[in-house]
Amino acid sequence: MSTVTSPLPSAATPAPPTRPVYKVTALRVLRSEWAKLWSLRSTWITLALALVFLVAFGLIAAAQYKSRISSGQQMDPDFANASAVTLALFGTNFAQLALGVLGVLVTAGEYSTGMIRSTLAAVPRRLPVLWSKAAVYGVVALVVATVGVFITFPIDSAILSGTPAAITLSDPGVLRSLLGAGLYLGLVAVIGAALGALLRSIAGGISVLVGALMLIPGLISLLPTAWQDNISPYLPSNAGQSMFALTHDSTTLSPTAGLLVFLGWTVLALGGAAYRLVRTDA
Repeated sequence: MSTVTSPLPSAATPAPPTRPVYKVTALRVLRSEWAKLWSLRSTWITLALALVFLVAFGLIAAAQYKSRISSGQQMDPDFANASAVTLALFGTNFAQLALGVLGVLVTAGEYSTGMIRSTLAAVPRRLPVLWSKAAVYGVVALVVATVGVFITFPIDSAILSGTPAAITLSDPGVLRSLLGAGLYLGLVAVIGAALGALLRSIAGGISVLVGALMLIPGLISLLPTAWQDNISPYLPSNAGQSMFALTHDSTTLSPTAGLLVFLGWTVLALGGAAYRLVRTDA
């Protein structure tokens, strides 16, 4: 007599673990760009340099002014009508180069290393990458610049006490000038990032940035006076400087007009970078 044995039920095959599906959101792209920004050694170095430029040159300018006033020396044209505000913001021209160059590195650096391909593979819509880079770095530069000018001004006010340049934070236009300088430097950083994304070259982006902020105004000064009066106020650097100038005349823009013109240059740079990012491959 034979015995029929039924086969044992086979063990259930364990299902492979499923990975969670991550959705690309604006907040996650911002967090990614924040992490990438602070992972670079150049970020720490360049931001520190910008802060040093703002504070050191502002203090040196105030000390030079006080020394010349005390000794009775003749004032240079740069110091003739100086105030504590203009002396505290003396390092703005140097800080704008540091912040603008770092802006170019933030975007063009990814193209030079090829890392941009991984970034765009993770964010296929592309434009959120540009907006996030510009927003993250722009806010960081704004904070660093604002901290720098508000550190420098009180020290300069103490140095210049009792001189014709003495002025306090409560005087008309002072707070607006200091905040305007921080905003100007923050927007310069955004323009640098936009130029890096537009040109995709570190050398090219830095060259255009330096040319727009420093070389073109010098070339415009060679034009006839009537042309200078019509063109010069609308250049990026001159429009930006009117944002934080304490006094204005007929040849300069008002703070509001200067802000609007400089915002226009910023939007133009970002628009060009966005168009190229969408229309061409990395």
